[in-house]
Amino acid sequence: MFAVPLQVIDNFLLQFNAGQVIFALFIVSVLGVLPLKSMKVMGLNLVAFGLLFLMTPSQVQPIHFKFLGLALLFVGPLLVVSSRR
Repeated sequence: MFAVPLQVIDNFLLQFNAGQVIFALFIVSVLGVLPLKSMKVMGLNLVAFGLLFLMTPSQVQPIHFKFLGLALLFVGPLLVVSSRR
């Protein structure tokens, strides 16, 4: 019953590496946080995805996603501390 849709999803996701999938989730989550207009939530979102990018093994994602995670770990706390709400 669920075998065919799962195979279709699996065949689609095999074209991408883990870094690209996490980056797509990051973009969707940033777009989801924008209507809240809260920089603290945005900063926490950046920190969470920064940790996720850094903790994902290097074998399943290119190195430039690790650098993105490092940058997000610097920018996220700055947003949290400098936000007013």
